[in-house]
Amino acid sequence: MQNFDKLYINGEWVAPRGSGHIDVLSASTEEVIGRIPEGTAQDADLAVRAARKAFEAWSTRPAAERAQVLQRLQQGLTARQDELARTITGELGMPLALAKPIQVGTPITVTGTYVQLLQEYSFEEQVGNSLVVREPVGVVVCITPWNYPLHQIIAKVAPALAAGCTVVLKPSEVAPLNAFMLAEIVHEAGVPAGVFNLVSGTGPIVGEALVRHPDVDMVSFTGSTRAGRRVSELASATIKRVALELGGKSASILLDDVNLKNAVKRVVSNCFLNSGQTCSAHTRMLVPRSLHEEASQLAAELAAGFTVGDPFKGEAKLGPLISDTQRARVREYILQGVREGARLVAGGPEQPEGLTKGYYVKPTVFAGVTPEMTIAQEEIFGPVLVVMPYEDEDDAIRIANSTVYGLSGGVWSNDVERAKRVARRMRTGQVDINGGRFNPLAPFGGYRQSGHGREFGRYGLEEFLEHKAMQL
Repeated sequence: MQNFDKLYINGEWVAPRGSGHIDVLSASTEEVIGRIPEGTAQDADLAVRAARKAFEAWSTRPAAERAQVLQRLQQGLTARQDELARTITGELGMPLALAKPIQVGTPITVTGTYVQLLQEYSFEEQVGNSLVVREPVGVVVCITPWNYPLHQIIAKVAPALAAGCTVVLKPSEVAPLNAFMLAEIVHEAGVPAGVFNLVSGTGPIVGEALVRHPDVDMVSFTGSTRAGRRVSELASATIKRVALELGGKSASILLDDVNLKNAVKRVVSNCFLNSGQTCSAHTRMLVPRSLHEEASQLAAELAAGFTVGDPFKGEAKLGPLISDTQRARVREYILQGVREGARLVAGGPEQPEGLTKGYYVKPTVFAGVTPEMTIAQEEIFGPVLVVMPYEDEDDAIRIANSTVYGLSGGVWSNDVERAKRVARRMRTGQVDINGGRFNPLAPFGGYRQSGHGREFGRYGLEEFLEHKAMQL
C-alpha cells in the first residue's frame, strides 16, 4: 500500500487545500494499492504561481547546467527502476517482464536523449541581418494518461525542462503512484524549487483549472480525442499554445509480396502490447483479399497463444485492462462487432476462464471487417484486432486513410522501396516499415484527430520553444 497525502509544490511536499483522496486500484486484483490527494483548483493555482516564480531563473540557466540536472534525474530513475516497474505493473497490469524495459526503461532512455541534445542543440542562429533565438515558452502544464504513465510524463517533462520551461504535472488519477515516485526523484536530483510541481486530482477539477489558468503559457496533453477537444476549447480563451497527442486507429498494410507468417505475428504482437491499451497500436490489419482467410487463421492461432493472467508471475503475455469501466467498454465493442456482421475468429466478450478477479479481456480477432463497421472506425483500446481485406494497393491506402485518426501505421513488403512509396501515401504521423523499431530521436505525433505537435528528440524540444528575431 503506497499512501501519498501531500502534493509537491515549490520544492516541498505540502498538504492539499482540500480533504479528499483518491484510491488507486490494482488492475489485476481490484484491490486498493495506494491513495493520493484529490487536489483542488486552489492547489492548481499554487502550483502555477510557484512555476511562474521559478521561471526566470530556470530559463536563463545555461543549457549545460540544465543538462546536469536532467542527468541526475536519469540516474535517480535508473536507481529506482525495479521499484517503479513493480508499481506500474500493480497500477496498470502490464506484465512485469515487459514493464521494466518498456514502462521504465524507455523513459530512462528518453531522459538521456535530452541530456545529450542539450550539448549539441543551438538555441540561436544568424539569418541575414537577424539573430534568431529560441527561448522557452514559459510555464507548461503537462496532463498525462494512464496507459504508459511514466513514459508519457517523461516525454513531456524532460524536453520542457531541457528547453528552460517550468512545469506543473497533472498525472492520470487512475495510475498516479509512479508520478509521486518521480517527484521524490526530482527532489533528490536537486531540481530547483518551483521548476517541477505535481498536483493530483481529476480532470474536471484540477485539469481544467490548470488549462484555464492565465499564467500558464502552454498545455501538453495526451489522452482521448474527446478530452483533447475540451482542452483546446478551454485553452483558446487565453490563446495558449496546445500540443495534443490523442487517439488512433492505426492500419498495418500487408502487401501481396509479404512474408505473411512473419508479418501477421508482428502485427498481432503490436496490437496486443499493453493489452491493446496503446494509442499507436496497429489495430487494423489490411491484407490482400486472396490472403485474407490465411491471415485471419494465423492471427487467430497467435491470439490463442497470448496467455492471460497475473502480471507478476511471469507466465502471462497479456495482463488486465486498467479498470472495470475500460473492460466494459471493450466488451461492448466486441459485441458491436458481432452485431454488425464481423466474424469472430478468436476471443470474445467473456471473462477468461479461471480469472475471477481483475479486469481481464480475451485477446480477440475479427475477420471480414469492412471499413464502415464501428470496430474499424473507433478506437477500442483493448486487445482487439480487426482483419480487413483489400482489392489492390490503392484500395489498401484508401481504407488505411478512411478514419478520422492518423497517429501510426505500418507497411509490410519484401520490397522496401515499394513499402516506402505506400508509407508516403498514408496520412499518419508515423509508419513502421517491416516492423521498424521505436526511435526516441524521431518525431512522434498525429495527423487530423490524432492531435498536433510532436514529441521526442529535437522535435519534442522545439515544441517548448518560442522564436525571437533580433534585427541587427
